[in-house]
Amino acid sequence: MIGQTARHRRDQFYLFTKCGHPHGAESGANWSRDSLLESIERSLRRLQTDRVDLVQLHSCPEAVLRKGDAIAALQSAREKGYTRYIGYSGDGHAARYAAECGAFDSLQISISIADQEAIDLVLPAARARQMGVIAKRPLANVAWKTGHKPGNSYHHEYWERLRKLNFPFLHGAEMEKAVATALRFTLQVPGVCTAIVGTKNPARWAENAQLLEAGSLGEASYEAIRQRWEEVAPKTWIGQT
Repeated sequence: MIGQTARHRRDQFYLFTKCGHPHGAESGANWSRDSLLESIERSLRRLQTDRVDLVQLHSCPEAVLRKGDAIAALQSAREKGYTRYIGYSGDGHAARYAAECGAFDSLQISISIADQEAIDLVLPAARARQMGVIAKRPLANVAWKTGHKPGNSYHHEYWERLRKLNFPFLHGAEMEKAVATALRFTLQVPGVCTAIVGTKNPARWAENAQLLEAGSLGEASYEAIRQRWEEVAPKTWIGQT
């Protein structure tokens, strides 16, 4: 569908994709050079284009990154003209190595009011190397919105964290204001360039943009959220892939 939409207007779009799980995340990863290049070539065919703007290794383990073959495969894809930039998508110590090794142009990583490990662990290295940083899950899946544990298990970890963090702005405020605070926090994190906000409703994009018109949270509000995390979060609250 994206290929059909973008192929005749290629210069009007930035196209990003990922590689590493050639048969879907449920079928396991393959980090070999041939598999990664085949995956990228398949994406180009599906997107009906000869190039994308960014190819990202998706959740590649640190040990595999250190071997270098997977990184070399993406570098080869860039040399072939398949992509303008190469990036890493993931969390934790693997993401820190990806930021420190100097091979990647960008980093996609979990950052939100309920997921702050990356702020100290990874982002200083990313900023030092002027990487483009894409915050994923920037609203913590809005796991607080119903007031009870979400039915979707994908949201459970953030639900439990938010119960313990107990941020005042999540209680009694209008949902719109709570979402605005959460999103503004994520985008105020030093080094973050943009955020991926998933939605099934296209109108939500415009609504989110309007929520950001007020600008940053202000230093005091930002630091209050950071301080609460430091007080409550155990070391087991790692980045959620």
